[in-house]
Parts: sequence; structure tokens; C-alpha cells
Amino acid sequence: MRESRNGDFSGSHAGGGLLASVRQLVSTLLETAQVRLELLGTELEAEKRRVLDVLVLAVVALVCLSLGLVMLCATVVLLVDPAYRWAAAGAMALLTLGGALALLALARRRLRNPLGMFHASAQELARDRSQE
Repeated sequence: MRESRNGDFSGSHAGGGLLASVRQLVSTLLETAQVRLELLGTELEAEKRRVLDVLVLAVVALVCLSLGLVMLCATVVLLVDPAYRWAAAGAMALLTLGGALALLALARRRLRNPLGMFHASAQELARDRSQE
């Protein structure tokens, strides 16, 4: 080992230890970043599937509702006395609109995520910060 100007000894072992520590730190940081990116990707995939699921359910519900209501309205209007058919048609229209509004409210509620997007990623990052 060689003595430096200020009197302390420096050698290849001390420099290698510091370099190894820096490499280990960088490796750990990269591994942590990779895990977080994988978690983010998983959350994006889950969110995409949830939105697609809601859209498919909404479309199927609207088709079924439309067909069922047309048949129901026609049946009710035909069963009512001819003098009250206009009133029956109006009542059926109001029921149809109410049902459509209820389904739209249900679809809107399913789209809202109370925890927010990337909740698990945010929790992991907060836990990482608290461990430091």
C-alpha cells in the first residue's frame, strides 16, 4: 500500500470495495425499478381489462334492454283499451328512460375506482421510502 499526502493509506482493496458497493447499489436500484415497472404494467393490464369488461357489459345490457322494452311496450300498449293507448305508450317511454338512466349510473359507478389508478404502485413506493 502507498501512503497518500495526508497520511492515510489507500490501496486497491479499498477502491475495489467502494466500486463493488456502488455496483451493488446500482444493481439494487435497477432491480427495484424493474419490479416497480412490472407492477405498473400489471396494473395497466388489469385496468384495461376492467374497462373493456364494463364496455362489453354495457353494450350487451343496452341491446337486451332495448329488445325487451320494445316487446314489453308493444304488449302493454296492445293490451290497454284503445282510449288509453297514448297514455300507456307515454308511461312505457318514461319507464324506458328511467331504466336507461339506472344502467348508465351503474356503468359510471363501475368505471370509478375509489383507490385511484396505480394504487398498488403508490403503496409500494411509499413503503420503500419509509424503509430508508
